[in-house]
Amino acid sequence: MPRDQGGDIGRAPAATGAGALIDLSGAVNRRPWPVPDDTGNAPTDRLAEAAARWFGCLPSQVLAVGSPAMRLIPRLLPAGQQVARRGPTEDMAGADLAVVTNPTNPEGREWPPEALAHLARRVGLLVVDESLADARPDLSLAPALPPNAIVLRSLRPLWGLRLCIVLAQHAHLARLSEAPGFRPADARALRLGTLALADRTWAEDAILYHAEAALRLDRLAIRAGWRPVGGTHLFRLYDTGDAAAAQERLARAHVWTRRFPSSSTWLRLGIPGSHAEWDRLSDALRKT
Repeated sequence: MPRDQGGDIGRAPAATGAGALIDLSGAVNRRPWPVPDDTGNAPTDRLAEAAARWFGCLPSQVLAVGSPAMRLIPRLLPAGQQVARRGPTEDMAGADLAVVTNPTNPEGREWPPEALAHLARRVGLLVVDESLADARPDLSLAPALPPNAIVLRSLRPLWGLRLCIVLAQHAHLARLSEAPGFRPADARALRLGTLALADRTWAEDAILYHAEAALRLDRLAIRAGWRPVGGTHLFRLYDTGDAAAAQERLARAHVWTRRFPSSSTWLRLGIPGSHAEWDRLSDALRKT
C-alpha cells in the first residue's frame, strides 16, 4: 500500500541549481499548524479526548503511537500469510486481512465509509489508512467504526506534527500496544497533538484553504496544457505528457515536484502555501 507523502527532494539541489527552492513534491500542508514556543502545562492524558472529538469516535478507541502503526499490523496475524495486491474493495472479500488507503496517493481515489463498512463485514480484519483524510472528514470510517476495523491516522500531512494515531476497539488497541516494536508517543508529541486537535478554527480554515487552492491549482495546470487525473486537497496529480520534461522546466524556476516510476506522464504538485509561492508557480507554468 503506497504511503508516499514525501517527495524526492534529495534530487532537487542538482536539478535546480542555486537559489531558493519551493518544495511542492510532498503530500503535506505547506501552512502547518503553528507550534507554540511553550506548551505550558498542556496535559498529556487528554489526547484521546481531543482526538475522539475530531475523528468522531470514542476516547477508548484512540491510541497514540510513536512510530508508523502500519509496521505493527502484520503482528496481529499468524506468520506465513499470503499477500496479494487487489483492486476494487469487492475483490478483497474473504481475506483474513484487507488493507485500504482512503484516499489513495497519488491518485486520490476515494471510498465512501458505507463501502468500507460493507467490506468489513466480508473480511476478517479491515485496516484503513486515512493518513490523508483530514482534509476530507466525510471519508472517515471512525464515526461508525466496525468492530473488526483498525483506522490509521497521522497528524503530519495536515498539521505538520509527527504523531500517529490508531482508532479501533479496545481489544485491537491492547494487542497493538503489546506487540513487539510498539513505541508509545512521547510526552511532547501528546501535548502538541492535544493542542492541535483542539484548535478547530485553525483546522477548519486549513481545510477551506486547501479546498479552494486545489481548484485554483487545477485551473493553472489546465492553462498550461496539463490534464488533471487525481489528487486530494493537499496535492494534485496531472498528466503532463512528459513528466520528466515538465519537472525539469519547473525545477529551473526553483519549484520542485514529484514524478513516479510507474508513469512517464504523471506529475504531483503540492498546494503552494503563500502568495510568493503561488506567483512563482504561476510564472513557471506560463512558461511550460
